[in-house]
Amino acid sequence: MITVVIADRLGKGQNVARGAEEAGANVILVPGIGADMKLGDVMNEHDADFGISFCGSGGAGAISAQTKYQYPAKYGMRSIQEGITAIENDKKALGFGFMDSADLGKALVEAYNKKVNKGE
Repeated sequence: MITVVIADRLGKGQNVARGAEEAGANVILVPGIGADMKLGDVMNEHDADFGISFCGSGGAGAISAQTKYQYPAKYGMRSIQEGITAIENDKKALGFGFMDSADLGKALVEAYNKKVNKGE
């Protein structure tokens, strides 16, 4: 099962989590204000397949995860398609502006499943 960490600067992310769960992922939703800055720590702790960070700029949590744990990151994203492309390009720490949408969570997990199962 795919494990996804979701960390939102404002302590949100429930809609993205719902979409990711609907697509079959095990979701770890980091609680509290400033959760985005804990993305890399929680990904590392749970050996997550990828993580999604949300803040105004769309970068802080993903950049922190990249710097501290060397997770390949893509940040500053503002669309579902950018996230899908990041997954296809082997990015693990995904930074978005505030986009708490079930469609985003579902699309990213589906893209990851497609990528992983392509070689089978």
